[in-house]
Amino acid sequence: MSRKSVLITGCSDGGLGAALATAFHEAGLHVYATARDVSKMEKLSALGIETIALDITSSSSIASCVSKLQSLDILVNNAAVMLTMTAADVSVPEAKKVFDTNLWGTVQMCQAFLPLLIKSKGMIVNHTSIASMLPVPGGAAYAASKSALAMYSAILRMEVECLGVQVVDLKTGTVGPTNLINNNYTRTVSSTSDSDRSILPASSPYQLVKDLLEPILRQDNFKGSGMPPAEWAKLVTRDLLNSARPPPLIFRGHYVILAKIASWLPFGAMDGVVKKTTKFDQVESVLRQVA
Repeated sequence: MSRKSVLITGCSDGGLGAALATAFHEAGLHVYATARDVSKMEKLSALGIETIALDITSSSSIASCVSKLQSLDILVNNAAVMLTMTAADVSVPEAKKVFDTNLWGTVQMCQAFLPLLIKSKGMIVNHTSIASMLPVPGGAAYAASKSALAMYSAILRMEVECLGVQVVDLKTGTVGPTNLINNNYTRTVSSTSDSDRSILPASSPYQLVKDLLEPILRQDNFKGSGMPPAEWAKLVTRDLLNSARPPPLIFRGHYVILAKIASWLPFGAMDGVVKKTTKFDQVESVLRQVA
């Protein structure tokens, strides 16, 4: 019998996709690791993992990728981009780019590979993260895209179950270090300095607390923190492979408990905890004093 196969998007070296590709490879599956730039998957290629160029925002790139496969058992939609900015200041054009990748790119992937997955009675895994459940200051665009993907996944799950395809919503907490935070492309000022990333626009109502807020937008508190990617990937792979029918929701990574608790408590009951965890409570304190 041929080995089961899995295709994973967003597998550039140093990211969660690469960690998953390695874990699936070690579990004995044939792995198709994909990224826009194949040269950024050299470490995976060195392990004997098959790498394919794929831009999930390009329908022609997706079609080319589909044509390279004869069969597929598992599709892991992991590719995503991060943008952090206050809801009042977020650039709509930049936010649309986030949705193009995080939502519509994944939708295109599901539709394109569904025929192969119906044939294999396979599985779709959509990586929505706990951002789809837990409101975090600065995460309006990213969280909205992931929330939309979570609802799409829930509906897709109901619709394709009768076709023999399983859909799993992977909700990841903090895992690090990874590319997602490091490649956060929020920009309002052109700069090569990391300290100038996620700069508030001059018109922002938060200019008074700029020094407090910008580290939150850069996610300085989360850099280098969280569950090690290799550990996270092994747990996720085990969750997906060690059962004939994995649960429709999988929670892995640090802080996932906060998302679970938030779903049980009355709306807004976790706001204080989130503000304290992100240090947004300090921003709020200053602004309330001058209001």
